[in-house]
Amino acid sequence: MDFRSLGRILGILVTIFSVTMIPPALVSLYFKDGDGLAFTLAFFICLVIGLAFWLPNRKAKADLKAREGFLIVVLFWTVLGAVGAVPFLISQSVDMSAADAFFESFSGLTTTGATVLSGLDELPKALLFYRQQLQWFGGMGIIVLAVAILPLLGVGGMQLYRAETPGPVKDSKMTPRIADTAQYLWYIYLSLTVACGVAYYLAGMSWFDAICHSFSTIAIGGFSTHDASMGYFDSPAINLICVVFLLISGVNFALHHAFVVTRSLGMYWRDPELRGFLLIQATLVLTCFLVLLGDQVYSAVGTTLDQALFQAVSISTTAGFATTDFAAWPLFLPILLMFSSFIGGCAGSTGGGIKVIRVLLMNLQGMRELKRLVHPKAIYSIRLGRKPVSERVMDAVWGFFAAYALVFVVIMLALMSTGMEEITAFSATVATLNNLGPGLGEVALHYGEIPDASKWLLIIAMLFGRLEIFTLLVLLTPTFWRN
Repeated sequence: MDFRSLGRILGILVTIFSVTMIPPALVSLYFKDGDGLAFTLAFFICLVIGLAFWLPNRKAKADLKAREGFLIVVLFWTVLGAVGAVPFLISQSVDMSAADAFFESFSGLTTTGATVLSGLDELPKALLFYRQQLQWFGGMGIIVLAVAILPLLGVGGMQLYRAETPGPVKDSKMTPRIADTAQYLWYIYLSLTVACGVAYYLAGMSWFDAICHSFSTIAIGGFSTHDASMGYFDSPAINLICVVFLLISGVNFALHHAFVVTRSLGMYWRDPELRGFLLIQATLVLTCFLVLLGDQVYSAVGTTLDQALFQAVSISTTAGFATTDFAAWPLFLPILLMFSSFIGGCAGSTGGGIKVIRVLLMNLQGMRELKRLVHPKAIYSIRLGRKPVSERVMDAVWGFFAAYALVFVVIMLALMSTGMEEITAFSATVATLNNLGPGLGEVALHYGEIPDASKWLLIIAMLFGRLEIFTLLVLLTPTFWRN
């Protein structure tokens, strides 16, 4: 393990991250909210930390191997989450403990959207902007951005990209050069953000709210600048815009990339994962609509459809935006939506959860086993669309699911050991491991009242969810550390 090269790369990445403190400082200067000094200090603190990693190791330029790639990804997210907490710790506008500051920072970077803050409407604009910006960078992964930059610095990036990119198959390339792919992805990501922001502004948001909410929408993050989240605007048009861009962001960005290259819309519909994703969304929306309509939760049919569409898409894609207290809906619906977040978005999207592709493959495997019960000697192959799926991929999918279930149970039981009651512990684990955000019970509104020990456990859950379980688990195996 070449730790000096790891230190050099980590120093470069943290130094790059220090630049993200400048936009909130400029926002503070524009609005004169008095928080500019905190972000200026945070910039220099992060810069010093980055240089402290880089300077002693600046001449170490060995190529990264697969093991180093996984380690740098995990180190980067943990270190970045730690330095990202600096503005929360030194800002005079909020009084946050270390647990609260780290929780808010990791929640932003992992696009979880769980918050310990209340009274958002009265907070400085700079701090609000910073929270949204954290989600925007975390959405596609700052690692992917770094992959586009690191080759210019003499560092290969394929190992980082493979360790960060979600999905059952991580060896495929979308272009011959990974740097080109990363740059294309960021161009697409930026274009969607601009389009979303403009749409929000035209629908009635202020330019500040439009920019901030476009960040968290495209990142499928869920942070808002208001306590009432999207319900603050009370606008069906804004709700519809949010739904459209959440669905776009929940699609595999490899498809968006391929569309940019080929200009063929047909490729979207030919993708079995996307068809499955849209079918799941349509089923959830229809179910919520019919239940709400039958229970007469809302007086008007239009309002019922608006609320059903927004909440179903927001929760199932793991965004976590809210227009109403969905926990007060008939109990069947909150539980259904919480479980839908286990599926999340497509592989290669900014959504969380297990991912649609894995759920499809597990369903196909289940159907195959049922057929084998009837015809034990028959040979059945699993095909996704027209492509056969190898047994190696199926083993990886089931291994991921087993690890996911194990991590879920361990974290939930650990939360209960801190004194958290059952429904809160369950929903908090769901919300953080799936990078969803809002939960039920004590964490329906925010996470500020739970014990600090619970917050640290949930930070670990956020990291597991963001790093797709295996990337973090592999570091805990003795094999990883053997030469």
